[in-house]
Amino acid sequence: MTEIDPAHFRRVMGRFATGVTVITATVAEETRGMTANAFISGSLDPPLCVVSVTKRAHMHPHLTKAGRFAVNILASGQEHYATHYSGRPIAGLRVNFHAVGGVAILADASAWMTAETVATHDCGDHTLFVGHIRRMEADERPPLLYHAGRYGALVPTHEVPQPVPEFW
Repeated sequence: MTEIDPAHFRRVMGRFATGVTVITATVAEETRGMTANAFISGSLDPPLCVVSVTKRAHMHPHLTKAGRFAVNILASGQEHYATHYSGRPIAGLRVNFHAVGGVAILADASAWMTAETVATHDCGDHTLFVGHIRRMEADERPPLLYHAGRYGALVPTHEVPQPVPEFW
C-alpha cells in the first residue's frame, strides 16, 4: 500500500463541506471551547452524537475530565467564534455562555446540544467522544459552512420541502 501524505489527506478531505461547531466543556469552573467540524449524529435511539478530537489538542484532557460537553452549531456570520476557538484567539471578543444542566453553551449559537460522555474510542491520532444527548434546541438561521479551508454559507438550490424518510 502507498503512504498517504498528510497534506494531501487534508486537501482531499477538505473537499467535503461541513458545518462548523464549537465544543465546550467545563472542569472546575473553567469553560474551554474548541472548533470542530468532525461531528456527526450517532444514533436516534438512544440519541447519541460523536465528536472527533485530536489527542494533541488542549481540549482533549479537558473534555476527558469533564465527562459531559456541549456541541454549539454556528450560524452563518459567526466565523469569529470558529476562528477564536480554533487556536487563534480574537483579542477583546466577548463570549457569553449560558448554563444548561451544568453544561456551558454559547448563548447565541444557532443550535446546541448537551451530552454526557458515554464512550470514547481510539481513532489513530484522535479520540471519538460519544455523547448521550440530554437537551437540545435550534433556531432557523442558516449554518456556517467550511469547505476547502474557507468559511461559506448555504445557498439553497430551490425551496421544495423534502420529506423525511421513515427510517430517519
